[in-house]
Amino acid sequence: MAKAGTVSPMMQQHKAIKQKYPDAVLLFRVGDFYETFGGDAIVAAQVLGITLTKRNNGDAGSSELAGFPHHSLDTYLHKLVKAGHRVAICDQLEDPKLAKGIVKRGVTELVTPGIATNDKMLEHNSNNFLAGIHYSEDQSGIAFLDISTGEFFVAEGNQEYIDKLLQTLRPAEVIFQRSYQKMFKEQFGNRFYTYTMESWIFDEAYATESLLKHFQTHSLKGFGVDGMREGLIAAGAVLHYLKDTEHPNLQHITGVQRIDREDYLWMDRFTIRNLELTGGPELGNSLHKVLDNTVSPMGARLLKRWILLPLKDINRINERLNLVEYFIREVELRNKITHHIKQTGDVERLVSKIPTKKIGPREVLQLARGLQHIEELKALTANSENAYLVKLSNTLDACADIRERIHRTICDTPPAVAAKGGVISEGIHPELDQLRQIANGGKDYLNALQQKEADKTGISSLKIGFNNVFGYFLEVTHTHKDKVPADWIRKQTLTSAERYITPELKEYEEKIVGAEEKILGIEAALYDELLTALQPFLAAMQLNGSVLAVMDCLICFAGNALQYNYKKPQMHEGYSLSMKESRHPVIERNLPIGEPYIANDIDLDPETKQIIILTGPNMSGKSAILRQTALITLMAHMGSFVPADSAQIPLTDKIFTRVGASDNLSGGESTFMVEMNETASIINNITPRSLILLDEIGRGTSTYDGISIAWSIAEYLHQSDFRPRTLFATHYHELNELENKMPRIKNYHITNKEVGNKVIFLRKLAPGGTTHSFGIHVAKMAGMPPSLINRANEILHQLEEKHVDGNGPTVTATNDRVKNIATEKFQLSIFDAHSETFDDIRQMLNGIDINRLTPVEALLKLQEIKSKVN
Repeated sequence: MAKAGTVSPMMQQHKAIKQKYPDAVLLFRVGDFYETFGGDAIVAAQVLGITLTKRNNGDAGSSELAGFPHHSLDTYLHKLVKAGHRVAICDQLEDPKLAKGIVKRGVTELVTPGIATNDKMLEHNSNNFLAGIHYSEDQSGIAFLDISTGEFFVAEGNQEYIDKLLQTLRPAEVIFQRSYQKMFKEQFGNRFYTYTMESWIFDEAYATESLLKHFQTHSLKGFGVDGMREGLIAAGAVLHYLKDTEHPNLQHITGVQRIDREDYLWMDRFTIRNLELTGGPELGNSLHKVLDNTVSPMGARLLKRWILLPLKDINRINERLNLVEYFIREVELRNKITHHIKQTGDVERLVSKIPTKKIGPREVLQLARGLQHIEELKALTANSENAYLVKLSNTLDACADIRERIHRTICDTPPAVAAKGGVISEGIHPELDQLRQIANGGKDYLNALQQKEADKTGISSLKIGFNNVFGYFLEVTHTHKDKVPADWIRKQTLTSAERYITPELKEYEEKIVGAEEKILGIEAALYDELLTALQPFLAAMQLNGSVLAVMDCLICFAGNALQYNYKKPQMHEGYSLSMKESRHPVIERNLPIGEPYIANDIDLDPETKQIIILTGPNMSGKSAILRQTALITLMAHMGSFVPADSAQIPLTDKIFTRVGASDNLSGGESTFMVEMNETASIINNITPRSLILLDEIGRGTSTYDGISIAWSIAEYLHQSDFRPRTLFATHYHELNELENKMPRIKNYHITNKEVGNKVIFLRKLAPGGTTHSFGIHVAKMAGMPPSLINRANEILHQLEEKHVDGNGPTVTATNDRVKNIATEKFQLSIFDAHSETFDDIRQMLNGIDINRLTPVEALLKLQEIKSKVN
């Protein structure tokens, strides 16, 4: 016991370990509990809802304390990490029974949001990426690693590209050089959990050495990433961070892939957000939610990446489309493959648990069963008519040797955790079988021994007993004492009997007492050997997971096509786009039962119909037509069938959208500033293969500025040498004049019909502009008071007496019309009275020299102004 005013040895040990991990919550193992102390205890109690107590632990002062049972670690760890805390797990490194003095302890794992391997911390259908960024002057590098699957990607490019990848892959944690902290915060605010590191870690030589040492290769050429200097530095920093956080077992990270900007259809972060591609806490329905009918976690994760990174290579796109078409025809084959994929489980995440030896016996057995299904799937697809399916099939490896070893070693119904025993099959280890027989059949053995000795000696009342003093014994009543053999050793005399031991009984006792412990020891060693034997098969099993994910996604596309009536798009290398009877994939799936979706034809051609000006009010369906054009184009580039009767889709390299108004007020930008930033990004990055969707450009500023900007953007896109395909939805009917001035601009509107005083939007696209916005009708539908609606109609009638002339977006006439609108008389009398008062006050203030005004004079003037207002 430590003296008062001193710190106990255990708390000294805690303090020393905590100093190494000052920014982490330290879970300190004490017996059967994980304890937290001081500030960590306050955090733990708050986040976990556990009791916070204070105790004097021999310290000079009391210390806060909060703890939980060690078997609840998974539950509580999940909550701490989800709350954004780094957690250091400090375990006992030796058996407390064998320890001399204080038990050795050390941090065995540091868990952060980006380094989660526990199933409770992961979503089965999403990757959990750790991203590393290396900033440099010309271009930056970025690496993404999912430690739970072993997937490792590198990329490099300008700041916009890095930004896009971060928004696309949404890492759980981002690491970068400490000196760029302010810059990152300005750019992303608090959108990402971050951790900063020393600059020396981002050194080219150090990063290269780390990667070569990890992959045990002489160069990185085999991965196709050599020459990506900035990306590889970022990748090296990620590996350093893993080792820094006590994650040395990374054998499942068997390779690194490049994400090349030129391989994928480009969408900036605004487009990804505007098109609602993937779900999030703020988004309800999304394209991913509608399309994801995959049957495996690997497939679900891959589908999300396909949506965010659609292909740009027409051969690879057609390869996917043709296999989807094949799966639609081959119903029986499709169903069999789906069955096998379902049965394999989450191969990628199971494999990632092998190096850390955190995989349970049931999970190992699941891997073996999965390999069995892969063997059957490979036989099923090896001779397919589809070349791409054969190529995928040839990549599969059933790993027969290790599969047979698993089935041979692990019993049919193992426990979830190896430490409980009962994992290893019979016939694998003779001593283990013998020990089990002793442990399980002890009573039978003793009964047999008792009967044998009774028969041999003729002592009919012979009994075998046990006590804690000298273990098992043979008890003989005094009546039969003279029949006891000479080699029996007497141990105790009772009033009515004698107790003896024999060499055979002593030998058996030694066996049975230590059997359970020995059984667990042998089983643990055999299980560890099996996990070690699995290591060489990691890459093959991961590749199986990747191939199954591809098959799963393409079978999912086939199922969607059949269920939702999607058709195969015709991809071509021209520039014209044609969609017949096209539908919005997300809206269509969320219509009330029985309500049909109003399909539309959409045609864009750089030669004759490059830009469509789409006019019409809100609620009429303009935005839906814009979005479905983009979504159908994107789905075709993923290799999916599309919601249309037919679609000719040109190879597209970029999709840009500017849809709806969204303030970036936290960043100090207005709606209009955000709108102009997004539009500038479009204008500066267009190509002949771009698809541009603009919705309500210019509405964030005054009407006149808005019309002028919208007009000039349309002109610019028309006159550009690139001639990008453009859909331009607007409230500004003045833009209809553009059709008369520019040959490749065409007006369209959403049809409607008026029934009495009501307007019904038919949601059908038709040629020609519209001069009627029906905004007042929409206001009426929203429940505005009748008097307000009537007054709005009067003002509208006065404004419509004049029209824009044919020379461009002139707003003088509109300005004059606004000035000349007659205001109602009762309003004039009220506002006129106030206007006179305010004019007097204004003149009074203009006549005051503030610099020469005394405090008393200022108070008097204020009183005078107040009396005028009253």
